[in-house]
Amino acid sequence: MSSFARKHVLITGGLGFIGSNLARRLLDLGAKVTLVDSLIPEYGGNLFNIIGIEEQVRVNISDVRDEHSMRYLVQGQDYIFNLAGQTSHLDSMQDPFTDLEINSRAQLSILETCRKYNPEVKIVFASTRQVYGKPDYLPVDEKHPIRPVDVNGINKLAGEWYHILYNNVYGIRTCALRLTNTYGPGMRIKDARQTFLGIWIKLLLEEKPFEIWEGQQLRDFNYVDDAVDAFLMAAECEKADGQIFNLGGDEPISLHDLGNLLIEINGNGEFITKKFPAERKRIDIGDYYSDYRKIKKELGWTPQISLREGLAHSIEYYKKYHQQYR
Repeated sequence: MSSFARKHVLITGGLGFIGSNLARRLLDLGAKVTLVDSLIPEYGGNLFNIIGIEEQVRVNISDVRDEHSMRYLVQGQDYIFNLAGQTSHLDSMQDPFTDLEINSRAQLSILETCRKYNPEVKIVFASTRQVYGKPDYLPVDEKHPIRPVDVNGINKLAGEWYHILYNNVYGIRTCALRLTNTYGPGMRIKDARQTFLGIWIKLLLEEKPFEIWEGQQLRDFNYVDDAVDAFLMAAECEKADGQIFNLGGDEPISLHDLGNLLIEINGNGEFITKKFPAERKRIDIGDYYSDYRKIKKELGWTPQISLREGLAHSIEYYKKYHQQYR
């Protein structure tokens, strides 16, 4: 990872969960890091995420939809980690035009700005497994049909393919990582806009029961440090240019078993099993876990943190800093 030393790096959504963890790692590698974040309350940015490194990073409070700000910010950057986005599936159905602006139009605007003002930059885009929709088979590989079940998935797919198009047509080096359920210190826990696991942990630590809807659905998970590894590898490796990669975990688990594991690690707690709310059932994808053999083969990435270890780290973190995320 020595290629990041003294390099200029921009992270959109940099005060958010993955962005802030990525910033800490890049500082350790000697990079000069700029974080851009809107700090809009619904989207996960939290100044506490950079506690202890706030003097080492440059922070610009701006929205990726602001073309003038992005024109200024992209210039001179060696790498852009493009993590800014609207992540709530339900919000995307209730307010589809905002989701369109952030996850699609703003992405095109960033790429067009780079084409005009910094065509040498390398960009890694944070995409999502949501683009696949309800799986035809498991584990899901990159050749699986693309059938998003909600507005968020459609707009993230558009943002993803804008990046690939600009790689193929204009030679701007880009790639995309389709993230599965990412968790760990810094994730949003005050609601389920970012991940359902966050609200589970919040209620667990408040000694309140959390809800599991049905509970038999299978999911896979990546601890945030493993996701950060993937972003850095994708940025550094030329073989990633123009490519789309799944991330994934080695331990698919049912939501019911996940709830029990959380309670076991915490030492106490309870959950309530309920039927899916109607508005969520319509956009649920059922069982899902990823086949990540492509990124393993091409870049050498594999997850290193077990689910039990990662959950233990997460619970311990929020026991200390629960108030900063409520």
